[in-house]
Order: sequence, then C-alpha cells, then structure tokens
Amino acid sequence: MNGENGENKVGQGVDASAVVVGFVRALRAAGVDAGPDRVQAFLGALDVLDPRVRSDVYWAGRLTLCGSQDDLERYERVFAAYFGGRPDGPPARPAPAPRTRTRTVVRGGGPVPRPATRTEDAMPVAVLADSTDVLRHRDFAELTPAEREQLRRLLAAFTLRGEARRSARRHPARRGGVDPRRTVRELLRGGGEPARLRHRARTDRPRRVVLLVDVSGSMGPYADALLRFAHAALHGSRTGGAARGARTEVFTIGTRLTRVTRELAHRDPDTAMAALAAAVPDWRGGTRLGEMLRGFLDRWGRRGMARGAVVVLLSDGWERGDPALLADQMRRLHRLAHRVIWANPRKARPGYAPLAAGMAAALPSVDAFVEGHSPAALERLAAVVRGADP
Repeated sequence: MNGENGENKVGQGVDASAVVVGFVRALRAAGVDAGPDRVQAFLGALDVLDPRVRSDVYWAGRLTLCGSQDDLERYERVFAAYFGGRPDGPPARPAPAPRTRTRTVVRGGGPVPRPATRTEDAMPVAVLADSTDVLRHRDFAELTPAEREQLRRLLAAFTLRGEARRSARRHPARRGGVDPRRTVRELLRGGGEPARLRHRARTDRPRRVVLLVDVSGSMGPYADALLRFAHAALHGSRTGGAARGARTEVFTIGTRLTRVTRELAHRDPDTAMAALAAAVPDWRGGTRLGEMLRGFLDRWGRRGMARGAVVVLLSDGWERGDPALLADQMRRLHRLAHRVIWANPRKARPGYAPLAAGMAAALPSVDAFVEGHSPAALERLAAVVRGADP
C-alpha cells in the first residue's frame, strides 16, 4: 500500500525491527564495520524517518553505517541484495533522498497534512527484506528455484577476511616508536635545525584464508551455494580498506584435488561457476578426504600456503578412505595453520552427532566446528574466520 510520500511501506504483520537487524548483520557479513555506535546512529535516524520506507532506510544506513569508500560499495551491494535489485550495482530504482515530514497549520483549524504524491519507488521493500531475513535461516537443501536465485544475490554480497595479525615490518605512522632513519633525514634536510620526530609502527594485516570445498555426491545440495560463497570471499579479499593485502585460495575436494582460484577470479559469479564446472572433473563423486588433504599439504601446504593461514574445510565429513589417514593429515594441517575451521552443513540437523568415521577422526585437530547450511550460518562462519569465538 502507498503511505506518506507515496512510497511503499511494510504490510501488516512484518516486524520492521527484525528486518533492520537482519540488514545490519548482512552488512557485517559483507565486511562493513558497522559497530554498535554506528548501529545506534542508524536506529536514531530511523526514529526520525520511517523504517518502512525504502529511501529512508537507504539514506539513513548510507550516512550512518558507512565509514569509507569501500563501505559504500559494499553497502550498495548488500542493499540491492537485501531489498531487491541487482547485486552488482546500485538498487534497481535509485532511492530518492528522504523527505522531511512537515505539517501546515491553518489559523482556526487543525493541521493540514501534505497531500501524498506518487513516486517511482513502488517496490514492496520491507516485505522483500522480511522474506530475505527468513531466507537467511533456510537450509540450502530446502530452497525452491526462486529462493535459490534470491540466495545467489545475497551470497554475492558476502566477504571473508582472515583474522588480523601484526606485521613484522614497521611502516610510517603518526604514533609509535621513533624512526631514526627518517628522523635523521629530516634533520639533514633542514640543515641540522630541530625537526619533528618521525614514527613507525607495525600494522595489522589479515591472514590468508584457504577454503577446501567438498563437491562429492553427499554435498550435492550445498556445493553450489558454498562455491558461490567462496567466489564472494575471493573477491571480497581483493578489495581495498582493511582487507588490502589479503589473499584467499579456493580448492575443491572429492576424489581429486583441484585448485579453482583462477576459475573463480571472474568477477561475474555465473561466468566463474561455469569455468569452475569445466575445470572440476569429480562433481558428485566419492570422497577421499585423507588422500586429498595429503595432496594439498604435500604440494601447497608445506610451501607456505597453509603456514599461518586460516584453513576452512566445508564438508559433511563422509570419508570413503582410511579415517586414520585423515586423522594423521589433519594433525599435520593443525601444526602448519594458524587455525583450522570445519563447517559442516549437516551439523544443524536435529539430533546430529559427529559419528561419521571421517568427521570423528578429524575433530580432535579442529579449532572450531560450525554449521554451514544457511546464509546465517555462513555469516557466523565469516565471523569465526575473523577471529570471533565460535
């Protein structure tokens, strides 16, 4: 229905507060540093405006939740995915600036409301957002084709940044220890006259993230969504800001180990998935996790790819090979990596217990065992990769 300003508002029964909270969580999963202070400012702006109107939510969030140019780009992608529109650009219909709600009071009478005018913004925004918030908690295996298309837009807005580490090299900084070389050069440049002290400090850089995605038959309902998540993670690590200098590597595992970082380098997700499908020969085959992990460690891990990295295995843990071999290789991986995380889509099912031979053999060498069945679960996974407590 059309409300004030002629813009669509949420229908009856839709919880606007839940929609706003879900939107902020999606922004955080996309890499926007929306801390409590920014969220408080966002909610304060929505108290003055209208959380059920698309343009009000758009501008309130853009002006309060974004702190850099990179945040603006991510904000556009998440807003388009969450409230409808194209995931690779601004919303389908550009949101107009919010209008202040004024009333004209006539002498001797009550306030005369401003007549509502019809605008181009006719999308049922809050209803779309509410359905997206519900979709965040749906199991990938239970989605309809229409929901899968909506899911792809949502996954395209994800980003993945490894836990921060302190760099070994020192860089020029406003605060920190005195940089003697730069300070002496400054003195010589001024002919020995007193000059400001120059400082240097170590900076925080994100650790490398390595994703090992199981594409075996038992992971069929989840493989496409997890690989699209990997695609978004790969491109999110290449953006500027805090993630600059990060590197994400992606492998598929089944009966063969395939490095697919190059195939996923295509900016368009569908093009990347087509290239990946042509490169991976073991779709929906068996699973030999122990052998694949040994191949990864022998060829790439010991060279440094896994050393000090955050390694994420996305698999249900079904193993056709020797569980003892998997346990041995997991111990090798645990010694090399900074952190080993296992995301299992089956973990969310009622009554689940890690009784599969492969999963039971791997768990002693896993630092964090999380779910991986829904967008909300992948948001939590991204937080764990950044260093949050699982």
